[in-house]
Amino acid sequence: MTTPRPAVLFVCVHNAGRSQMAAGYLRHLAGDRVDVFSAGSEPADRINQVAVDAMAEDGVDILGEVPRILTTDAVRQADVVITMGCGDACPVFPGKRYEDWELSDPAGLPLDAVRPIRDEIRDRVRTLIAELTPEALTPGALTPGARP
Repeated sequence: MTTPRPAVLFVCVHNAGRSQMAAGYLRHLAGDRVDVFSAGSEPADRINQVAVDAMAEDGVDILGEVPRILTTDAVRQADVVITMGCGDACPVFPGKRYEDWELSDPAGLPLDAVRPIRDEIRDRVRTLIAELTPEALTPGALTPGARP
């Protein structure tokens, strides 16, 4: 018998930086054992290039991602909803796990300033994976500072 995969929705304002980096790490580290979605309350026209560059340095490709609008259906489909600076924009449904990750917005920041944000997101995603599906971790994924 297989257990259903948990579904995680990452939400930030523009869906161009933080939520895209978090979704990229979760896909990269957990593989197909977690369904991953991201959205924004006010999505940008395109993903933040500095976020793309920061993730590429860590071996994660998010170049092809596109900002998406947050919908009620997206929240309804998720088991876990993680917000990052979008406040009350996210609808609340009973039975969902909600977390708010306080992270700086990488918009407009240089690569050197985005790297620590990226690293914090990676560490939080590793913790999330360990909580949701410990068997989903790739070898070495929980080692602090280890490259995915």
